[in-house]
Amino acid sequence: MLIHTSNTRIKGILKALIQSSLDAADPAKAIKQSIIRKNHQLFVNNIQYDLSQYQRIVCVGAGKASALMAQTLERILGRYLEGGMIIVKDGYGTPTQHVQIVEANHPLPDARGVRATKQILKYVRSLTKQDLLIVLLSGGSSSLLCAPAPGLTLTDKHRTTNMLMRAGANIHELNTVRKHLSAIKGGQLVQATSAKILTVIMSDVMGDDLATIGSGPTVPDPTTFQEANAILEQYEILGRVPEKVRTHFEQGTKGHIPETWKSKRRHSPRSQSIILANNHTAVEGIAKEAKRWGLRIHLLDSPLQGEAKDLGTILGAMAKDIREFGNPVRPPACLIAGGEPTVTVTGKGKGGRAQECVLAAAQELSGLTNVVVAGFGTDGTDGPTEVAGAMVDGNTVQRARENGLSIENMLERHDSFTFFKQVGGHIITGPTHTNVNDIYLIIAV
Repeated sequence: MLIHTSNTRIKGILKALIQSSLDAADPAKAIKQSIIRKNHQLFVNNIQYDLSQYQRIVCVGAGKASALMAQTLERILGRYLEGGMIIVKDGYGTPTQHVQIVEANHPLPDARGVRATKQILKYVRSLTKQDLLIVLLSGGSSSLLCAPAPGLTLTDKHRTTNMLMRAGANIHELNTVRKHLSAIKGGQLVQATSAKILTVIMSDVMGDDLATIGSGPTVPDPTTFQEANAILEQYEILGRVPEKVRTHFEQGTKGHIPETWKSKRRHSPRSQSIILANNHTAVEGIAKEAKRWGLRIHLLDSPLQGEAKDLGTILGAMAKDIREFGNPVRPPACLIAGGEPTVTVTGKGKGGRAQECVLAAAQELSGLTNVVVAGFGTDGTDGPTEVAGAMVDGNTVQRARENGLSIENMLERHDSFTFFKQVGGHIITGPTHTNVNDIYLIIAV
């Protein structure tokens, strides 16, 4: 793990806190705690499965944590698991014995992801009522588990998704649209098979809405074609998306194309879902570690949601208040927040929501000592970059001046990655094999 700061004490604390969040949200550990096999009996929280009753037991899934989840599940189930297929982001593969791991592009899907998703659909359609299908989902699965609806192409989905992301659509809005461009999302995986289904989830969605995580391939979908169409109108891109997409939504709104799966019940005797870990899991891990460092803890009650630049300005002001006035907590202190800011891209820069949020905090910290604001993605990647996030301190503004950079201009261009690459402050973890959203920290010692 690489953290660029001259304050060695804060660097040690920050490194320990980041690692504690990743340890708390470790998929292997989470599965071992929640899924236990005793002979042919499988205990999944309060659900019991008699493995001897099934003719076939297979697992499929997608996401940045799903390969490690599959590897751990193989060890638990042993001879009972026939095999399966998992789709992960490039670089997130993990060795498995029976389950095939396929790498594909993220966040924008590619042909490899489409081919693998079609194979998964073919696989699950071969299952019967005498079989058990275990679906492993984690952050990134919405993009990786990708099969365009009949009549649409990957390019159609790619262009539409990219427009929405650049317009600043949040995860709920993105997934509402993606479900209605898909042949597998919005409960359509359940409709493709008669097998009994157990969905095991590492949640990257604030609030843990099952219909949003991975675009809900195994749960009923409350959203509609009409809502998806309205989102495209809201962000003023309906007239710019591919013509096939406009036609698809028009036909769906009129009822000429079947809706995604609708049901009044989230769970049924045939389909169950469990959440292994979420953003709160990582936050709690950090809080425990911060106490071991002798820091006073303050947890933000609400997740950070909204424009990253605005949230960063607020975090910077809070850091200044902590350092100068001991409000809302006196140093040595650690303020912890989970969240999922958004970035409405208007420039041609390179960055991510954590880097942009943190960069916006820098001005408030100028000249202060022994205080930092940091933000990172627990998956190890922030936006389309190879870094997890970044941190700023009281010297960041001065270092920017020395490098001839204007923070305001870099924020306007959404070029936070370039800023931190030149000035310093990047947090680099590499692939973490987990994903429970972002963490934002203020550390004052």
